[in-house]
Parts: sequence; structure tokens; C-alpha cells
Amino acid sequence: MQIHHESLSDVDAYLANNGSQTLEDKRPEYDRLMRYVGAYHSITPQTRMLEVGTGIGAVPILAKLNGLNLRGLEISPQLIAHAKAWGKQLGVDPDIVLDNLETTDLGENCYDIIICSSVFEHVEYWYEGLAKIYRALKPGGVMFWESTNKWTIKSGEYPPMLFYGWLPDWARYQFRKWIHGPDIMKLGIDFHQFRFGMLRKAFKRIGFSEIHDILDFTDPNRAHSTLKRTFIRLSQRFWLFRKIFLFLFPTTTFVLVK
Repeated sequence: MQIHHESLSDVDAYLANNGSQTLEDKRPEYDRLMRYVGAYHSITPQTRMLEVGTGIGAVPILAKLNGLNLRGLEISPQLIAHAKAWGKQLGVDPDIVLDNLETTDLGENCYDIIICSSVFEHVEYWYEGLAKIYRALKPGGVMFWESTNKWTIKSGEYPPMLFYGWLPDWARYQFRKWIHGPDIMKLGIDFHQFRFGMLRKAFKRIGFSEIHDILDFTDPNRAHSTLKRTFIRLSQRFWLFRKIFLFLFPTTTFVLVK
């Protein structure tokens, strides 16, 4: 992947769909991230955090408003410009730098928490990026990973099409170029569709000491229906239900401890 300073159609479309969201719209997602990583690492103003792929900038802005030390890394100048303008309206300057995970040096043993939400499907050389993040974490540091799940029925990458993630890579690329134009290959394409099993193996190979999937930090009592609460409890207790739950879950969601 490369940094593109010209206006890209897929980024324009992303901003058209998401740029009008308010902080209140984004706060539940921010609270969810903080709750998940906070279960495995304390979060104070002294905690050094990094978000890779800041999107419209809600997490860095909310962190700044809450007095937290969170730096953002974003590959799109258009998205950074939006985040900076949004922050200015709210009286804060979000700490976001323009850089590419694949080429930047994150350092070693620098961060307590690194957040990567809906990012790694767009990182062409994802394993190298993951290793770089592992090195940047302090011992005992925590990474939040959330990305595509290949086997989910309805993917967030292209919701109108059921079983989108089941397509082979070349077919997805050609389909998205046909729908959205060639710009999609510059930043917007999902180079990868991940699976829980393959990621567990990669996380172990990289060296993470603890690997927690979505069921390890999901509270059944927060589910909105009795059926969902029951299925989550069964999935947390029994191997077969767990396999079914993770197979169909929309994303591959993990919290990892170095």
C-alpha cells in the first residue's frame, strides 16, 4: 500500500457515508474498545496507546476529550483532514500522523495498547504489519484486533452481497473494481478475508502470550434477547457451539496480550 495525496473515489464515498456521524454516534464503539482492552490492561492518562487506521477520527478525538494519551496512524490524507477539522470544531487537536503501517517504524516496547479495528483486511502485507505491532508493544501490552471473517454470511466489506467473503481473492478484486472502479485497489479493497483458526496460529507464531477471542470478553447479559443470551452462554461452555458462533460471527475479534 502507498500514501495517495490525490482525492480517491473510495475515500470520498467513505466520507459521504460516514463523515456526518457525531461523537454520540461513535461513542458506543469507543466505549466498546476501551471496555475490551481495559479488561486486560489498565487505562490511565499515562497509558500509551496507538490506533492504526483512525478513519474519521472518532477514537483519537474522544480519547483527547477524555484526557487519554492516544496517538493515531492513518494512511489517508483525506481522512486526517476530516478528523482535524472535526476536532477543531470540538476544541481539540487529535494526535494523528500520516504514515503507512507497512513502511513506518513503530519502534520497540513503546506502547501499552494498540488498537487495529477494521484495518488489517486493507493491509497488503498483513503478517509483517502484525509482527511490527507486536514489537511495538511493551511486555504485557495489549492489542485489539478486529477484521473481516471470511465465513460470515453478510460481510461488512460489501453488505449488499451475501457470502461475499467466500469468493476467492481474485474474484473479489475484479468484482469490486467492476462496481467501484480501479481506485478501490489503492486503499479500499479488502486484500484479505480472515478466519479465527488461521489467526490463532499467526498470533501464536508471532509470540503473543494470551489470545482471547470475542467469546472470552462478551458478557451474555448485554445481549438484547433471551435467545442470544442463551446461545452466547452455550458457546462459552461447549466446543461445538463455540465453533458455530465463531464461524458465523461478522468479524474476527480478538484481544491479544504480549
